[in-house]
Amino acid sequence: MKRKYFGTNGVRGEIGDLFTPTFISKMSSAIAAFMESKGTMVIGSDGRVSSLFVKNSASSSFLASGIEVIDIGMVPTPLVQFAVTHLKTDFGIVITASHNPPQFNGIKVIDQDGIEVDLDKQKKIEDIYDNEQFNFVSWEKNTKVAEIDLKSEYINQITSFVDIDLIKKKKLTSIVDGGNAVGGLITPLLLRKLGVKVHSINCQIDGRFPGRGVEPLPENLETMAQASLFTQADFSVAHDGDADRAIFGDEKGTIFFGDKTIALFQRWILNNEQNRTFVTPISSSNIVVDIAEELGGKIIWTPVGCIYVSRKMIETNSILGGEENGGLFYAPHQSVRDGSMAAALMADILSKTTVGLSELVENLPQYHQKKHKMECSEQLKDIVMNYIMNNVQDAEEISTIDGVKIFFSDGWTLIRPSGTEPILRIFVESDSPEKAQKMLKEGINLINKGIKDSC
Repeated sequence: MKRKYFGTNGVRGEIGDLFTPTFISKMSSAIAAFMESKGTMVIGSDGRVSSLFVKNSASSSFLASGIEVIDIGMVPTPLVQFAVTHLKTDFGIVITASHNPPQFNGIKVIDQDGIEVDLDKQKKIEDIYDNEQFNFVSWEKNTKVAEIDLKSEYINQITSFVDIDLIKKKKLTSIVDGGNAVGGLITPLLLRKLGVKVHSINCQIDGRFPGRGVEPLPENLETMAQASLFTQADFSVAHDGDADRAIFGDEKGTIFFGDKTIALFQRWILNNEQNRTFVTPISSSNIVVDIAEELGGKIIWTPVGCIYVSRKMIETNSILGGEENGGLFYAPHQSVRDGSMAAALMADILSKTTVGLSELVENLPQYHQKKHKMECSEQLKDIVMNYIMNNVQDAEEISTIDGVKIFFSDGWTLIRPSGTEPILRIFVESDSPEKAQKMLKEGINLINKGIKDSC
């Protein structure tokens, strides 16, 4: 379903460009009008410099539309999702641009089940926006803002799903890299409550993200790796800008892509469950396929985007889902990706084994991945993707669940347009680093030819 403003994770744009006071007010009024007779909205924001003005502007539009606003402050996205179901409100709003650079901001719309609204509802909100079919109320029906702090309730729910006594006996040490974002407000407190000794880095909120940037890519986490070695930490964890993702490192200072750690969670958590279905996007590694076969479970593939994983988990009553970017979905807590929940589950796993995280990862099936992104304007994305689809060579199979995934005899290549930025993303996987590098080069060449042919 083609949308004008909503991308993979809400509406995002640069402050002063798409995200002007007028746009924010109109989009928030459209969301309020879509709510119709429903009356209560939870709102929370990340720590970006612009988030306060965006949140205040959005709140004003909801109040003018007769919607009561519950402001839960500066918090991770999963805490807003928790608040919606915990307080039984009608909707939720998160002011965040997640991993985007500091000049961006965004609006995520959360449905009353705690999951982002589906594509059909997104399109209806956009239609209201375009037609300016707002629903402002008279002055006497303007409502109020209530401020609530739910951090303790959120942390308490997470701790209820792990073995606190066993974790405390293990006397683990961890590094938490908050990325100068909201994850630093929750995960250190959570792990300390579990008895983990925590060393925090980049946990001071700074909306310019000066410490290591907002996206927890392995190449950005050298300080976390060095701190892990220096302190002899059992594990390290880094969050993105709204803390719904978690990237882990081991006791040797090695930082892992998310595909390895979601497979580790898959092996440990689903081994003791009757429903061993694992829901994951088409971009995930074949590691999860191997683990599913090992457990006698199955994989359900989705398009890239947390909303697709969450909705499919609900549909199939699945306990676990995961994304290669470090997103873990644990349904007993909530069927959305949650970086703090992932950190607690990692502590739980390490409390139940006699080996370190490095050995647990080494015992996973081994593949080699490469990832890259290339600039491509929104106007050219569809044209370039059509070119790629029509010019693939030597493929054994092609999947179009999301973008174009090309299966070869010795690996696969996925090329897909980003839903949040004017770029194309390319993922490759093979059984050797040399083959993966060769496949990446071939994929980049194919994209370049598509762009050149489209201009």
